[in-house]
Amino acid sequence: MTTDFGTDDPLFTPTRLGALSLGHRVVMAPLTRMRASQPGDVPQAMNVAYYRQRASLGGLIITEATDISAQARGYPGVPGIHTERQVAGWSRVTEAVHAERGRIVLQIWHTGRVSHPSLQPGGAVPVAPSAVLPAGWRHMDATGAPADPVVPAALSRDGIAGIVESFAEAVRNARRAGFDGVELHGANGYLIDQFLQDSSNRRTDDYGGSIENRVRFLLEVVDAAAGSWSADRIGVRLSPWGTYNGMADSDSAALHAHVGAALATRKLAYLHVVEPRADQTSDTNAIKADAPDAGALLKRAFGGPVISAGGYVGDTARDALRQGRADAIAFGRLFIANPDLPRRLQIGAAMNRYDRSSFYGGDERGYVDYPTLEQQPA
Repeated sequence: MTTDFGTDDPLFTPTRLGALSLGHRVVMAPLTRMRASQPGDVPQAMNVAYYRQRASLGGLIITEATDISAQARGYPGVPGIHTERQVAGWSRVTEAVHAERGRIVLQIWHTGRVSHPSLQPGGAVPVAPSAVLPAGWRHMDATGAPADPVVPAALSRDGIAGIVESFAEAVRNARRAGFDGVELHGANGYLIDQFLQDSSNRRTDDYGGSIENRVRFLLEVVDAAAGSWSADRIGVRLSPWGTYNGMADSDSAALHAHVGAALATRKLAYLHVVEPRADQTSDTNAIKADAPDAGALLKRAFGGPVISAGGYVGDTARDALRQGRADAIAFGRLFIANPDLPRRLQIGAAMNRYDRSSFYGGDERGYVDYPTLEQQPA
């Protein structure tokens, strides 16, 4: 969907995120859809169609979170970037987006304790900073069925070093696949976040305890990623005050202020902030009015470009940009149901309703069959 945007609307003014030059500020958020081909977790033809549909002139797409290794797997049907077949599959995606003159960044992750032995090589126990689980939390197994999580194995120092290298290799593979950059997933209770927050990190070595120690793993991953490509093509996603996957920290403000300041010295492309004000289960874009302003905290600490995600609609996105709380806005569920979302936001068109039941796994239904404005009846 190549569209020429010319307007004074704050959503449709150009901006720059490190090495990424954008024609507008409507960003497609990373959206786990669990539709890679099996076996092998390889991007396939319908994934190519999905991303092509949502590409726009100068628009940025951040892909679904992608496994850096077989050990990183936490959900069935999620793509990887650690085999040649996966790199080739992603290459077809990047070619399709670039044909529409869009930009595309690969989000990469290790899920850590958010996994199950049925998803691990040889049925191994998932790994984490510490051998702890949140009370009452449940996950899924390799079939997608609900499963009680297994207490993870605390990573050794050699294990940590191996995962840092897996991140670096994933960045090199993303570059070979034709991506414009890479986003490191440090949010929502996955491995990097597990190291950051003190409810999940109970280590007593130099990867645990103080804020400075708990941030060490993230910074090692960031430095390895930048060394494998270029710092101005690396972004980081964070979720201060986030509780997803049973997360909590005793002083999230101090933790993330430290993270933002440490990342500021790395001259990264951007930070991507998940606002705690958004209700991920709401279908009416409900907002928690008394939630902390994570974007403002990280904007001050980091000083560089910030993408904000948090249940935005057109008007609230424009307000955030006008107020300087963000440099671009990421939209998730609206992009699922509206492949031409930038155009709809620009002209104030009605939005398609999304079907929550088809978010995770399945076939083309609820994935590539949402109509554009041109495809809808007059």
